[in-house]
Parts: sequence; structure tokens; C-alpha cells
Amino acid sequence: MAQAAHAAAQLLDEGGLRALTVRAVAQRLEVAPASLYSRLSSSEDLVDLALDHALGQDAELQAARGEATLHALMLEYFRHLVRHPWACQVIAMRAPRGPNYLQLSERMCVLLIELGSPDPLGDAYALSNFVIGSATTAPIAGHEREAPVDARLAPQYSALHAARQEGPEAVLVAGLEALVST
Repeated sequence: MAQAAHAAAQLLDEGGLRALTVRAVAQRLEVAPASLYSRLSSSEDLVDLALDHALGQDAELQAARGEATLHALMLEYFRHLVRHPWACQVIAMRAPRGPNYLQLSERMCVLLIELGSPDPLGDAYALSNFVIGSATTAPIAGHEREAPVDARLAPQYSALHAARQEGPEAVLVAGLEALVST
């Protein structure tokens, strides 16, 4: 199934969720669709396989998972999700439980325990949700900065909005600082 996972991840990277079908994976692998259906509980298994495969193949994220600080790990996770925007959609629909995602979750919890978190699992969920949300909105960040804000309705927000020139990654880093230091 490793080849199917790789093909599924490629299709998702190329065309998003709509591009992924059992038939498309079978065509990419040059096998009959029935041969894949016989090895899958459902077509959603392909999504799960692709999600975990993409995470496992990300060398930067795997390196960060092994040795990095919590901030560095979360930053690499953000970068991974920006490179694979379909992953944010999948995670919003179903909890990832593949081995690579479980190892990422484990590392987050271990790092949070080492930092003295009273609720490492809850904090891991909060950090993950922040990173996933940040990655989901990263592609539109430039448009958001260009959108006009009516200073009569929100004078403080308008001034702050006009002054902000940071990109999505810098906003993520600042947010991680705020979340982890509180």
C-alpha cells in the first residue's frame, strides 16, 4: 500500500481532494481499480494513507520531530501543511491516526510535559489547531493585508492592520510565543 499512499499524496498535491479517487490512484499505479478496492476498507483509507505518507516523507519535519524545540517543531509542521494544503482539509474532517501523526503527537506531548504543562494533551490540541488554522489561512494572507479596513468603524484595528507587514510565518511564530509563554 506504500505505492498507493505515494500516488494518492501526489494526486492530492496536484489537484486537492477532488483529484483523489481510487480510479485515479489505480491509473497512476497502472493497476485495475478492483485490485485497490479489495485492499481498502473504504476510499477514505486512501486519504488516511496519503496524509500519513506525506508527513512521513517530509525530511525537515521528521528532523524537527527528533530534536527540535516545541517552537521549531510547530513551525516545521506549519510549513508542511502549507506545502500540502489538502492536509488541513483532511484533518478538519477526521482525526489523523497514522503512525507518523501519532509520533508527531507524542513528541508534542513530551515537549509540553518537559515545559511543565499542566495539560499537555489539551495544550497539544490547542497548538495543533492554531498551526492548522494558520496554515489554512496562509495562502490568503497577502489578500487580507490589501483589504481595506474602514477606520470609522474600527479605528484601532485599522491602524494596526495598516502597520502590519509580516507574513504568515512571522505571525505564526509570534502566536506560538504568546501561546507557549502563557
